[in-house]
Amino acid sequence: MARWCYRHRLVVLLLWVGALFGLGFSASTAGTNYANVFSLPDTDSKSAYDLMEKAFPNTSGDTDTVVWKVDEGSVRDQAVRDRIRPVLDDIAKMPGVGAVTSPYDARGAGQVSKDGTIAYAQVTFVKRANEVPKELVQDVLDTAQGADRAGLQVELGGQAIQRVQEPPQGLSEGVGIVAAAVVLFLAFGSFFAMTLPIAIAVFGVGTGLFATQLLSHTTDVPDIAPLLASLIGLGVGIDYALFIVTRHRKGIQRGLDPEEAAVTALNTSGRAVLFAGGTVCIALAGMLVTRLRFLDGVVIGTSLTVVLSVMAATTLLPALLGFLGPRVLSRRQRRRLAAQGPESEGASGLAARWSTAVEKRPRRIAALALVFMAVLAVPVLSLRLGATDQGNDDASTTTRKAYDLLAEGFGPGFNGPLQVVTEGGETSALVKGLQDTPGVAQVAALPPARGVTVIQVVPTTSPQSVETDRLIDRLRDDVIPAAGVEAHVGGVTAVSKDFSTVTGDRLPLFIATIIGLGFLLLLVAFRSLVVPLTAALMNLIAAASSFGVLVAIFQWGWGLELLGLGKEGPINAFLPVIMLSLLFGLSMDYQVFLVSRMHEEWVHTRDNARAVRVGLAETSRVINSAALIMVCVFMAFVLSGDSGAAMAGVGLAAAVALDAFILRTALVPAAMHLLGNANWWLPGWLEKRLPHLAVEPKEEALPSTAAGAADTRAGAGADGGPASAVHGYVRTTEGDPVEGASVTLLSAGGRQLDRVVSLADGSYIVSVPAPGTYLLAAAAPSYGSRARHVVVGEGPLVYDVELAEGEVDAVN
Repeated sequence: MARWCYRHRLVVLLLWVGALFGLGFSASTAGTNYANVFSLPDTDSKSAYDLMEKAFPNTSGDTDTVVWKVDEGSVRDQAVRDRIRPVLDDIAKMPGVGAVTSPYDARGAGQVSKDGTIAYAQVTFVKRANEVPKELVQDVLDTAQGADRAGLQVELGGQAIQRVQEPPQGLSEGVGIVAAAVVLFLAFGSFFAMTLPIAIAVFGVGTGLFATQLLSHTTDVPDIAPLLASLIGLGVGIDYALFIVTRHRKGIQRGLDPEEAAVTALNTSGRAVLFAGGTVCIALAGMLVTRLRFLDGVVIGTSLTVVLSVMAATTLLPALLGFLGPRVLSRRQRRRLAAQGPESEGASGLAARWSTAVEKRPRRIAALALVFMAVLAVPVLSLRLGATDQGNDDASTTTRKAYDLLAEGFGPGFNGPLQVVTEGGETSALVKGLQDTPGVAQVAALPPARGVTVIQVVPTTSPQSVETDRLIDRLRDDVIPAAGVEAHVGGVTAVSKDFSTVTGDRLPLFIATIIGLGFLLLLVAFRSLVVPLTAALMNLIAAASSFGVLVAIFQWGWGLELLGLGKEGPINAFLPVIMLSLLFGLSMDYQVFLVSRMHEEWVHTRDNARAVRVGLAETSRVINSAALIMVCVFMAFVLSGDSGAAMAGVGLAAAVALDAFILRTALVPAAMHLLGNANWWLPGWLEKRLPHLAVEPKEEALPSTAAGAADTRAGAGADGGPASAVHGYVRTTEGDPVEGASVTLLSAGGRQLDRVVSLADGSYIVSVPAPGTYLLAAAAPSYGSRARHVVVGEGPLVYDVELAEGEVDAVN
């Protein structure tokens, strides 16, 4: 497939461009129909909601609030009335505004604080918040704040008002892409190579978001789904393309022509990308076991975007590589390749030195990494799930100021009133019981409608406080049963509490599901019990540490002002499920890329220390670059204006940084050095029953033999046609023979063709099926390895191999 896409690159590019613009046109024509469906079956707040919907079926429009405060006098003063009343009248006349309830009318008499300094008016739109045109909301905002003057403060709150305060759509994505571009340019040193991962991410995320927007017309998709989909899509799209482009560039630098380099890259790193993308989608699908309808649309949007990003990386990317050819390298790299020939296969520099250091001191490095992660995980012990509201907005926003004014004038609980809903029966005993309950500031029973009575209960504490949660439990467990009626406690605060409880109860099942699925995938891929067990343990460590960071920042308030993220509060109840899905998926990505290279080396050499050393040396740089890009993309979502997305962005940025820079670079390789050959142990009975799912290209494993054994096979090709051989000596840099060196011949696509062991004099011979270009790799204990491309003609090729002591080189 990679070769076809490379050769038919114009067709592939036009298909992707057509898909992007076609979906974009369809989505813009259809518009959006996002819906936040917090369906919590078998909960008390859901029963209350159903009764209120029966009593008030036509109150679906969003209700926002205009709040004003005077520094001196009263809001009832004639001068204040004359300034506020015309503004409210103008707002009431705007098309799309259903009603305005003023404190200067008889029915709004209770909308003035006891001291007379604060009042509010309710503006009810005819549509829900996400459907109200932003132009209308901006007109309401501008008109109301036009009354502001010295001594009179006017602020507005509500969901519709909050939408117009958000930064321009796409700002966080744009900042993330720019930051990723800088990292890519520093990593590649080439403008053309830098643009490839960005292009793949744009196509993957673009088609994914447009498709999600279209799906919102057929199923319930919450409005946070596209934001989370773009967050994860940008990260994985850039990362997947980065892995493939890095492998492609190495192939060209080592002498392959661009087409063969692209095919080899897709046949190796491309397989890992497919596997990694699958693990991300499986982790995301794990959210379905929670049976929270709100998350179904998130699963659809994020999974679809990941799938399209993987498709772009495996089809569009080879086509773009075909357009660039050797220009995927920088000019300096192309000049060096022309002047000095292909580069060696070895990893060098800081990555190789760090890999050697981990091999020498695995216990010390593992202990330091564990202590560091454990310290960061300590705050998770005080994790409290809940819901953020406009009280968590930045202090400079009008929604936060309106929230604070209402709390000042009417009490902290005014921003999150409870609704006690009952159908039929006498409610006087219930009202009396509610009034006598500690923690209740105000009780007001509304006139019955359709046989349903709604009693408004204002707590003395804020919606996010623990005391409010305890009040809800007290009402349900003691007050309502004592009144002898059947009633239910609802309202936004009660819904948030029930959502947090349900999420917390189902979280263990969710974690067990995604860990179990990840374990099975790695078990099948790497034919090992220890590798997936290690991965599962590391994922739990990463989750605990990242949530510790999240609690310290958002719940304890450490650094919130520095990040401009408003006020501390509980962690959003839906965040653990979403964040753990993304975290486990991304952790699997890094585990697959790291261990697949180790497994490839293990298959070739059966030397665990060498496999771990070479795997870490070759992949740590690209994993760290990919993680740095992820951190930039995720942190950019702090600018989204959505507290949930900002919280997810900071949490995921911390998780990815800890996972890549601490776990995969230090703790995982150190643990694998300590475990030795046990890393690759699998019982024989299980090996026979497991299906084969190889992350690396399939190899025809041949047993190690003496050099003379290969000589008997050199006379004929695999198909009976002409064949040849490569033979020579394996020596040290001083010219001494190396006995027992493993010499492997691989095809240009990475398939093992023959493998032998050198004799006492260092001689070897491997069979070649037909003339062509091959990769000859030699490795020996204590000497490292050496791999070179060899061109074999019609006759045997004489090729001597020189090994240097302690050299880290790739067998690829």
